[in-house]
Order: sequence, then structure tokens, then C-alpha cells
Amino acid sequence: MYDGFAHLYDALMEDISYGKWADYYHEIFRRFGCGTKLGLDLGCGTGSMTMELARRGAEMIGVDISADMLAVARDRAADAGLDILYLNQDMADFELYGTVDFIVSSLDCVNYITRKNDLKRVFRLVNNYLDPGGLFIFDVNTEYKLSQVLGGNTFVSDGRDIFWAWQNEYDKKSRLCDFYLTFFERVGETYRRFDEVHTERAYGADELCLMLREAGLKVEAVYHDLTFGKPRKTSRRLFFVAREQGKVVSP
Repeated sequence: MYDGFAHLYDALMEDISYGKWADYYHEIFRRFGCGTKLGLDLGCGTGSMTMELARRGAEMIGVDISADMLAVARDRAADAGLDILYLNQDMADFELYGTVDFIVSSLDCVNYITRKNDLKRVFRLVNNYLDPGGLFIFDVNTEYKLSQVLGGNTFVSDGRDIFWAWQNEYDKKSRLCDFYLTFFERVGETYRRFDEVHTERAYGADELCLMLREAGLKVEAVYHDLTFGKPRKTSRRLFFVAREQGKVVSP
């Protein structure tokens, strides 16, 4: 879905503090006693989070379905002198050469998996590719955010070289939120237009915890957005921490 504007993605995500997120992950690793030598970033995009974790000493693997996004990620890693293995794979059907200490999936990648059976498969694969006791950390946009904050609203950003408009529609029955995005990128004296349609599904915390347990993972914690506090009714983002506990489940 990102192929048309992979080179614009980092500019659009400039308000995200990847360093803050990576520090948060490392505090979770410390609190729950997890190794950090080898890690996997599922849905890594242009590799911003992958690079932050690599800078903190982990040998990193990044998986993403978009070849264009990975091309940007590889160039950025090379420019930074970081040796990161990037794999062009669907996170709903990824395959590694062995197990890893930890797996992260950031910035609501899980919401983009709109079919429950696909998400269940992701969790089973995560369980099978984690070292014994390894941690899986991911975040989701909540139903509150998708339905009340984004749904039915339009957002506009007018930068120096990029203008974008973002319209959102949420369907209560399907629990799907469609994002209609239009971008205008300045190219010399003219603008180039990109149109994108993205879809995220709302998942409840109890629903996700059940799927994690069915995949053989132990749910260690569910946190309010980048904190160690309990989820709230108005939480816009939740973080989940799950641990491999030696249960083998067929993908």
C-alpha cells in the first residue's frame, strides 16, 4: 500500500519519536527480563525503528511487504553504517532462518491485518520464532481512536514541499476504518499527486489477549500509550507485552 510514496513516508511520520519508542521497548525488556542480542521488527517500513534498536546494540532483522519501503530502509541503514537484514515478506506469512530474542511491531501494524485468521497466524508465527522466554511487543490503535478521533473526521497538513489531506470513515459493524489520503509533492514548479486508501481494523484488548493465548503466548501486560499505566476508556493506543512460554502451536 505504500509503494507510491515510500520516499515520502519519513516526512509524514516526522512527529514520531522513534528514539522514545525504542527506549520504552528497552525498559520493557529490562522489567520483564528479555535478551536483546537479536530482534525482529515486523512491518518495519523504512526502518526507522529497526535502526533505533540496532543503534542500541541489537542485531536486527526487518520484515515488510513493500519492496519500495525496504529499498529506502536499506539505503538509510547503509548511510548510517548499520548492518541490518531486511526481508521482503508479508508479516502474515513471514519466515526466518532461526529464532530471535524479541519481536516488535510498531505504529499500529497489527491494525492493518484486517482478517482475524491472518492475525492469529501472525501470533502463532511470532510464538514459533521467539527464543524461550522471548518477548513480543506491539501496539494498536484502539476502537475509541478509530471511531471517535479519526472516524468521520478530515485532517490537513500544509508543509513546504508536501500537502496532504486525510479523510476517515469508520464502520461500526465491520469495525473497519478506511483512510483516504491525497498527497501533493512539490517537484520543481509543479506538484505530483498521490492517492492512497488504507484500512485498519479495531481490535479489543480482551480479543487480542485471547488470540495471543491461543497462539501459545503468555500475556504479560497491556499498557496505556507509551506508559506503564492501565488502559483507559479513552486510550488511543495500547501496548501489549507477550512472552513465549514453550508451547508449540502449528502456524
